[in-house]
Order: sequence, then C-alpha cells, then structure tokens
Amino acid sequence: MKKTRLDKKFAALKKEGKKGFIAYVGAGDPCLDDTVEIVLELEKAGVDIVELGLPFSDPLADGRVNQDAATRALEAGATFDGVMNCIRTIREKSQIPMIFYAYLNPLYARGFEKAMAEAAAAGIDGFLILDMPREESGPYKGLIKAANLNNIVLITPTTPEKRMGKIVKNANGFVYCVSREGVTGVRDDGIAAGAAGLVEQIKKHTDLPVALGFGIGTPTDAAEAARFADAVVVGSAIVNKFSNNPHTPEGRADAGAFVAEMVSAVKSV
Repeated sequence: MKKTRLDKKFAALKKEGKKGFIAYVGAGDPCLDDTVEIVLELEKAGVDIVELGLPFSDPLADGRVNQDAATRALEAGATFDGVMNCIRTIREKSQIPMIFYAYLNPLYARGFEKAMAEAAAAGIDGFLILDMPREESGPYKGLIKAANLNNIVLITPTTPEKRMGKIVKNANGFVYCVSREGVTGVRDDGIAAGAAGLVEQIKKHTDLPVALGFGIGTPTDAAEAARFADAVVVGSAIVNKFSNNPHTPEGRADAGAFVAEMVSAVKSV
C-alpha cells in the first residue's frame, strides 16, 4: 500500500530523533464545525497526529469523559456523513495525519467496505477499531488495506506475550499500547508501573512505532511515557479542557496552550 500521512509522519519523527504526540478528541464534540477548529488548534499546538473518536452510543473502552463527548456529539446531530464532511473541511486547510478511533458496530451498519472507502476519500489515514479481535478480523483487514488505510491494533497489559506477535502481524502505522487495565481517563497516580516493560515486550515482536495511551494527563506523565514509547497519546485531559473552556476562538486557544505544554514535554525527551 502507498505510504499514508501517518506513515510519513512517523518516518520523519524517527529521522529527527523525536517522539510523537497524538491527541484524541471526539468528532462532533461539541459540534462538527467546532471539531474543525479544534483540530486546527491542535496542529498549532504542535500535535503530530490527531485521533478522532467516531461517535458511538456504547463506547465500552471509554471512561466517563470520552463517553460524554460521544453523547454530546450524537445529541448535536453528528452522523457518519456529517463526520466525513468535517474531515473534508479539515483537509481543505490541513494535512495533519488523522485516524479514527472507532467501534465496529457503526462501521458494520454503514457497510464496512463502504465506510472504509468513504473515510479514505474524505482524508482519513487509518482506523483503530477497539472491539475487533484478531480472530474476527479476517473479513475486515483486507478491506482496510484495500482502502489504503493504516490498520492500528491494541495491545493491553492482559495480552499474553505469545499473542502479541499474532496481533501485530497484520498491523501497520503504529501499535497502540494500553498503559493500564480499565478504560480511558486521566489518573492521578502517574504512569502505570508495568507500562515500560509492556512497551519493551511489544517491540520484540514488531518494528512498528509503539504509542502509549490511557491515563496520561499531565506534562510530567507525557514526558515519562515518551522516555520509552515512540509516541504518547493524550485524550481525556484534552477532551476535558476543550469541553470546559468557552467554545470560542479564545477558549480554544487557551486549551491549545494546555496541549502545547504537553507536546513540549514530549519533544524535550
């Protein structure tokens, strides 16, 4: 498959000897027009890659913050077509790598092949599908590849090492390492004790970049994660900041400054 914006970004980061910063926000939260502005603000803050939560009514891997973001998006009228239009609008102004953080149900309901083609045409670079286990992925992974999209996979603290090699076999783009058991959300106890060892285990099975996420919410956390991971994913803390600030250019700029602090911490490692 052709190199995506995501592939090119990680290649550039490796060449520069830099760690990546991935920011998660919910697509359509608080509305699709604001999502465009939020993504552009994230790019200004120095974010390397944007992970957009595709709105879904039952996001089982997410904690309260990201659940609420999905609910707000759905209540504001975010649809699959609307989100694709949002991506197209962003692409008129930015070429920042973007991936969807998604669940299988809405993709299946749309028609999986159709959903992949539409997302690629709109300007998305890849998918991280939370609830698609390896054993069930056969009919889907070829369709992801055919659309020239990155297939990003998850590895968690409960994944047996023997299984890791099987999970990463058909992955590309990067591997998402879940730092701790449970759901998304900011924690106040720092990076999970076993996170560094888990990243090290994953790296035995793949040459893909490994990004660490779940529970990272401060510059200190982000810098610590960047010491052993190739990229750091921050979600709930960013969602909270944009949600709690006024939905104005000034409010978004203030949230962007908060993100820029974490980006700076990652880039300083």
